[in-house]
Amino acid sequence: MFDLSKYLGMPFDASSHGYQIDFMMGLVHWLMLFLFLIWAPFFIYTLVRFRKKKNPVANYVGSKSKMSTYLEVGIVVAEVVLLFGFAFPQWAYLKNEFPPEEEATRVHVVAEQFAWNFHYPGPDGIFGQRSPDLVDTALNPLGLNPDDPNGQDDIATVNELHLPVNKPVIVMLSSKDVIHSFALPTMRVKQDAIPGLTIPVWFEPIHTGEWEISCAQLCGLSHYRMRGFITVESEEDFAAWLEEMAAF
Repeated sequence: MFDLSKYLGMPFDASSHGYQIDFMMGLVHWLMLFLFLIWAPFFIYTLVRFRKKKNPVANYVGSKSKMSTYLEVGIVVAEVVLLFGFAFPQWAYLKNEFPPEEEATRVHVVAEQFAWNFHYPGPDGIFGQRSPDLVDTALNPLGLNPDDPNGQDDIATVNELHLPVNKPVIVMLSSKDVIHSFALPTMRVKQDAIPGLTIPVWFEPIHTGEWEISCAQLCGLSHYRMRGFITVESEEDFAAWLEEMAAF
């Protein structure tokens, strides 16, 4: 299967579902190229064929050919195939077919101006309670309750997301202030973080490495510096990182 996306300046694909999105984008670009090759010569032809010198008097009858109708129907059919054959099934799969929580790495991602806060449940697998009343920008940006026994082993980081390779990730995305957009180009993930909502997102990293996390929604004067980093590593390295953070 020829993948046009690699020639379109796309970021490296490090997720299990990325190839499907890239393939669909390749099909869209093939369609755009096809339309360009048809309409550009036709546009030039009409400029020459119906120039004022050759047509000093307006013709109110017009063309009787049905070729344009056939072309328009063909374009509509192609767009329907792209939507119902590729886009809708892929969207439904990512939005509805979530992996079991016990088989996935779970992370809460809380956006704020201008940082990404990451919250891991710790060895007990249970997230500690959070409260807006306990939020302290410098010491407790997530508002973790220090008296909650379930949160004693929780891990919180700022702009630093670590994940194990070849294991599904379930992200619970929220925002403390305005609308942000959680963008992981290499994972083919982009989802708005909306105040008052907790939005689930999942993906599966299949390559190790370090890449950038960005905010894809203008969120204020310092939007440009709202960036973090995602590190995908082996299961052993991820476990060692969790132990290191827990000890810290």
